Amino acid sequence: MTAVEHWKNSSSVSAYDRVVGHEKTARIAARLLWGTRLKKWYDQIRSLNEDARGKTVLDVPCGGGVTFRGLTGLPAEEIDYVAVDISNVMLDRARDEARKRGLTGITFTQASVEQLPFPDMSFDMCLTYNGLHCFPDPVAALTEMTRVLRSGGRLQGTAIVRGAGRRQDKIIEVNQRLGVFGVTGTYADLEHSLHRAGLAGIRIERSGAMAFFTATRPMPESADQVSDGNER
Repeated sequence: MTAVEHWKNSSSVSAYDRVVGHEKTARIAARLLWGTRLKKWYDQIRSLNEDARGKTVLDVPCGGGVTFRGLTGLPAEEIDYVAVDISNVMLDRARDEARKRGLTGITFTQASVEQLPFPDMSFDMCLTYNGLHCFPDPVAALTEMTRVLRSGGRLQGTAIVRGAGRRQDKIIEVNQRLGVFGVTGTYADLEHSLHRAGLAGIRIERSGAMAFFTATRPMPESADQVSDGNER
């Protein structure tokens, strides 16, 4: 079974969601498994209450809606938020999470990250948490996310990477054999993938085997800049 088939069809994926839905448990598990301090991730989620206000946001893969805790309290008219996942199991859990939190400004879509059903430059922000290492082609996924970002739009996410230690690399290999993980590269591979997707302003921080990254879709060059470049 490939990682795509696993995450799309297996009802066991909800076990992951149950863990990340409880911050204290998730932080302990991340520390033990990956040597990662997960506080930064939950802090980023909490900051969505301001960061997502008045913006169009794509969340892919949305999982069971763990990011929704950062939207709690925002009026529906201040949220233009699209949650995408390939798994109906995850989307059902995300819908339940949204209902529990009284969030009505979220649109749910089942789709592959490599074929997002949105026009070019549709979003101000794209969130991609804990999904990149599960994709069969990270560059294709990042390129598609970049396509739907507006010029100057921000990509923000996390990914498991190789090279943090022998134990963590072994866990990655086991997950790949089980079909849970897809292509999982190193810190340098992640940086290269972000560049290949056409992103700029790349910043990556690593905590254990998890990388926290941000990047932006570049603003287009003006006609004058292009002309000046050609003249030189």
